[in-house]
Amino acid sequence: MTPSQFRTVVGSPAVRSTVAGIFAAIAISSVVARGQDSPTPPSPPVAELALLNGKILTLDRERPQAEALAIRGDRIAAVGTNDAIREHVGESTRVIDLQGRLAIPGFIEGHGHFIALGRMKLDVDLSACKSWDEVIARVAEAAADKKRYPRGRWIVGRGWHQAKWTAPPQPNVEGYPTHAKLSQATPANPVLLVHGTGHMTMVNAKAMQLAGISNNTRDPKGGRVLRDKDGLPTGALRENAVSVVDRAFDREQARRTKAERDEERRKAIRLASDECLRLGVTSFQDAGSSLGEIETFRELAGTAGLPIRLWVMTNDGDGAIAANLSRYRIRRHADAHLTVGGIKRMLDGALGTHGAWLLAPYDDLPQSVGHNVTSVESLRASAKLALRLEWQLCVHAIGDRANREVLDVFASAMRNRLPASDDNQRDLRWRIEHAQHLHDDDVPRFAELGVIASMQACHATSDGPFVVARLGHRRAQRGAYVWQTLLKHRAMVINGTDAPVEPLNPIDCFYASVTRRMPDGGTFFPEQCMTREQALISYTRDAAYAAFEDDIKGSLAEGKLADVVVLSEGIMTVADEKIRDARVDYTIVGGKILYERAENRDE
Repeated sequence: MTPSQFRTVVGSPAVRSTVAGIFAAIAISSVVARGQDSPTPPSPPVAELALLNGKILTLDRERPQAEALAIRGDRIAAVGTNDAIREHVGESTRVIDLQGRLAIPGFIEGHGHFIALGRMKLDVDLSACKSWDEVIARVAEAAADKKRYPRGRWIVGRGWHQAKWTAPPQPNVEGYPTHAKLSQATPANPVLLVHGTGHMTMVNAKAMQLAGISNNTRDPKGGRVLRDKDGLPTGALRENAVSVVDRAFDREQARRTKAERDEERRKAIRLASDECLRLGVTSFQDAGSSLGEIETFRELAGTAGLPIRLWVMTNDGDGAIAANLSRYRIRRHADAHLTVGGIKRMLDGALGTHGAWLLAPYDDLPQSVGHNVTSVESLRASAKLALRLEWQLCVHAIGDRANREVLDVFASAMRNRLPASDDNQRDLRWRIEHAQHLHDDDVPRFAELGVIASMQACHATSDGPFVVARLGHRRAQRGAYVWQTLLKHRAMVINGTDAPVEPLNPIDCFYASVTRRMPDGGTFFPEQCMTREQALISYTRDAAYAAFEDDIKGSLAEGKLADVVVLSEGIMTVADEKIRDARVDYTIVGGKILYERAENRDE
């Protein structure tokens, strides 16, 4: 048949009718077949918990906002519109109607001291004291409780800060109190009072006697025993000078039974956990714990005794770490409730106690540039160990000299690491903890080296009233707590409180991040304020990145851990003065509601 004959036959009315009938039959049979072979997709599995009718800031780049989310097990099952999430709701689902409230990823405390946070609640809290006389009165009141503090029992307090008192103590040496009144009030008990920064300790005569501190005691390397005009110890011990008192205290602790010591540690952990949950902190990056403390964390992780997530830096020595590596290797234990991922080292002290290591002397103490408390050579050895173990190196550095030395050590170690093609070594995520005062020349080096600036916004507003006195106006303006300068240089800045140095409350710290407003109402170089988005990211997504945990937390996306906080106020939109009115309504960890504010329980 020729092509023209074919066209003629096909084009005839009879053939067209027959062909049309055949195709209609095929189409009908296809529809029937699809109905038989492809039933309506099944409903998604029922969620255990659903949040509806909210403003959910996910911090997920693919879906930054949503109305609702569903949780199944310890993971986020779905994020989306109310209608989409209702498909996950069944009879057994607990539904929380957010009623327009803000839900965000759980806050991640980027640098704190977890057991110390709990122990502060067991010891004498001096953080609210406004004078040395008030400190003495608090300690004397504790000493009067003979059941708790029988004769010879150490009294421990924490939180005093002479720069935050209403007037300098009298008498004083370099602005710090002397022990005479304290010793007179507490003759039968050794007393150890830790400065709010943790970088100075005040002790009484009984404690100095037990520690062997006398007129002839020499200053240790990296520390100083303050003395009066006659050369007598005042009881104020800066940085490493407290080590002899610590040893005396440890001897007393060793006389207690192991069961007593363990129970006290567990109690401190429970108290710290409760504080975290109340304030919406679902993960806590612990800035230095010993192997013994880590063993307790391992035992309790994921239980009622330790319900939040910990990422831990160990502060044991290089030798102890290497010798006990099999016990230290803990990664996402107990459903990602415990990881040991960093080595913590300290290079200097704190600005508040004139201990930060500076390039030039203090304006208000011109005979001093602060203290180098750990040798740079020792830090180099720790850097080699961290590279070998593929752990993060996290170094406390506050003064500009300390930060420069740390950056130099990091740069040298990175040049000698495994070949650049090795991803594990190229992406080290090493950190400087605090980075409070930087020289202009060193700011760009953070981004160049990939070093994370682990900073605490509340330090700026808490320390602001005395920083200018310590550094002078020009140094303070150009280098103190320069968050925005670091961010503009593309460095990563994460947030936290250094609790118990400052209160743990992340909402107050968020407020400090975006206002830099000090207690007296003034602002501390406000050009360095973060935006609200930067502040929230520094407390969530970037903090997770800083612990190599951004694949499982820090944002709210399908498959990630269901760690969520619901707030009573929209901290991203309310007026500045309303931010601190926000309260945590719900804290959810791994899909479980572990804290619910009393006002919500009738919902």
